[in-house]
Amino acid sequence: MIENRLWADLLVDGFFFLSIALAGLVFIAIQYLASAGWWTAIRRVPEALASLLPLASLPMAALWFGRRALYPWTRPGALRDPLLAAKAAYLNVPFFFTRLVLFLAVWSLFAVLMRRTSLQQDCADALACHRRMVRLSAAFIVTFAVSFSLASFDWLMSLQPHWATTIFAVHTFAGLFLGGLAAITLTVVLLRARGALPGVNESHLHDLGKLLFAFSTFWAYIWVSQYLLIWYGNLSEEIPYYLQRTQGSWLALFALSPVLSWAVPFVMLLPRAAKRNPKVLQWVCAIILLGRWLDLYLAVAPPVLGEPRLGLPEGLITAAFAGLFVYACKRALAGAPLLPQNDPFLPESLAHHQ
Repeated sequence: MIENRLWADLLVDGFFFLSIALAGLVFIAIQYLASAGWWTAIRRVPEALASLLPLASLPMAALWFGRRALYPWTRPGALRDPLLAAKAAYLNVPFFFTRLVLFLAVWSLFAVLMRRTSLQQDCADALACHRRMVRLSAAFIVTFAVSFSLASFDWLMSLQPHWATTIFAVHTFAGLFLGGLAAITLTVVLLRARGALPGVNESHLHDLGKLLFAFSTFWAYIWVSQYLLIWYGNLSEEIPYYLQRTQGSWLALFALSPVLSWAVPFVMLLPRAAKRNPKVLQWVCAIILLGRWLDLYLAVAPPVLGEPRLGLPEGLITAAFAGLFVYACKRALAGAPLLPQNDPFLPESLAHHQ
């Protein structure tokens, strides 16, 4: 049981911090494809998060050693189960970890290429670098849509291989992007408070607050949609997922998840002034990140542990991951000017709503 607990914690924290790094890359790609100009003054923040993808990939690769503690279809005798035998062509250890390494390698490659191109723009042909970033963003978004859907099935859904839902990848993406927005906003607010982002004004904070408000509601919509579809369908292959999470000690955590990820942010960010208030944004981001961690814990821990195990090990492991992630993010931020140079949209961003 101790071994299972440690591997469950590793999967939760590994996926949590990998999602934040990956969300930074998704955020960058969306802005480039939308030809957005408002965000240029904060561009180095999601870039720093995205540049941590190679580092954040290492804990996920380590799941090889804990596969039998986490994934029942990897255990001896699993193929005696007719359903697992029918899925064996896809759910087998060599193919599973080939996909895992491939996904992590491709995402890391995009992160390295986009970071390098962004830094080249500071001292090279700005328009050529910008056009290359747009092309990389388009290629990444298509690749991400397919690979992350498969990764969410592999790493989270296959913890319960008898369970399936068609909306799971969308729910996981909604959590990824919401957590990433919270990390980006929190970093921007903290850097601005120290005077490191003089080009960021209240209008930038307002836009980040609106994105947090919108995507917390989007996450809640997908969360409710998945629950209601399974509740209404009442199919034997779907309902065990929620039966386990709405009984006993899990029920309180299950009910707390939408409160942290949607209800509290919704109420706090509803006034316009709150979206422009750095202190309010800090609290909202911290609450959302806690809700994101809990959402992942509810996806991983029930099938692995049976009963909630929240205590000192979870706190220490999460703190260790967070400390390493923050340290690496600080180094990435220090590795380039916080205000991008030569970006064609920089004047627009600096004059944002002024």
